Amino acid sequence: MPLRHDVRRGALMMLGATALFTVMGALVKALGDRIPFPELMFFRNALALPVVLLIGLRRHVTLRTRRFPGHVARALTGTAAMSCSFFSLTVLPLAEQTALTYSTPLFVTILSIPFLGERPGIHRWGAVIAGFIGILVIAVGQGAFGAGHAAPPGMPEWVLWAGFAAAAVHGLFSGLTTMLVRQLSGTESSATIVLWQSLLMTGFSLLALPFVWVTPTLADLPLLLGIGLLGGLAQVLLTEAYASAQVSSLGPYSYTALVWAMLLGWVVWGHVPGPAMLAGSALIVAAGLYILHREMKRRRA
Repeated sequence: MPLRHDVRRGALMMLGATALFTVMGALVKALGDRIPFPELMFFRNALALPVVLLIGLRRHVTLRTRRFPGHVARALTGTAAMSCSFFSLTVLPLAEQTALTYSTPLFVTILSIPFLGERPGIHRWGAVIAGFIGILVIAVGQGAFGAGHAAPPGMPEWVLWAGFAAAAVHGLFSGLTTMLVRQLSGTESSATIVLWQSLLMTGFSLLALPFVWVTPTLADLPLLLGIGLLGGLAQVLLTEAYASAQVSSLGPYSYTALVWAMLLGWVVWGHVPGPAMLAGSALIVAAGLYILHREMKRRRA
C-alpha cells in the first residue's frame, strides 16, 4: 500500500515530477516549430501509456468503474488543458508559459462555487484578483497596451496573442479537471483515474492525427520518445506524491518548475526573464501560495 501522510516523501516525489514535466515542456518547445502540437500530444500520451499500464498492473488496478461518463469528462478537460499547454509552449518563452499556467489555483477557487458549493472569503478573492493582475503584468511585458516586445520575426502578432491566451486559459481547463477528479475520487482510486485518463486522452489525440500528421525525422524520434517517457514518469511521480501527503502541503513545491523553466529558457534559447515577467510571476505564485495557506488554515479549523 502507498505511504500516507509522509510529507518528506511527497515533497521529493513532487520535486521530481515538477522537474520532469519542465524538461518535457522544453522538448515540446524544441519540436514545436516543425511538428504540429496535436501530433506531439499523441506521442506524449501514447508513449506514456506503457509506463502507466505497467504501474497499474503491478498494483492490480482494473478498469472496472461505475463512473465512465465522469472519466470521459475528466479526459476531455485534460485534453483541452494539454492542448492549451502544448500550443502555448510552441509560441511563448518557456518561463512565461510556465508562469501563466500557474493560474490553476485561481480558477479552482472560482469553480469551487458552482461545483462544491463553497463561498470563498475576502482573503481568497483578494488572492484571485492579485493573481489575475500578475497575468496582466506579464501581458504588458508581452506587448499589451503598446508596451514590451512584439512577436518574434516571422511570427504573426495574432499567433503570439493566441499562445498567451491559451496559456492563461489552460488554468481554466486544469481547474475543471481538478474539480472532476475531486468528484471521481469519492468512489474511484487515484490509479484507476490515471489509467482511464491515459487511455482516453491517447484515443482523443489519435482522432486529430490524420489531419495534422508530419512524418518525424530520425533526429526527432529520441525527442518524441523523451516527451512520452518523461510525461509518463512525471505522472506516476505526481500520483505517488498525492498518495503520500495532502495536496495543500505539496503545492509550494510545484512552483519550482518556474525556476527550472527560467534556467532552461536562458541556457537553451537565451530567453532572459524581464522585469514584467518576474513581477507578474511573483504575483501569480504569491496568490497561489496564499490560497493554499487559506485552504490549510480552513482544514485545521
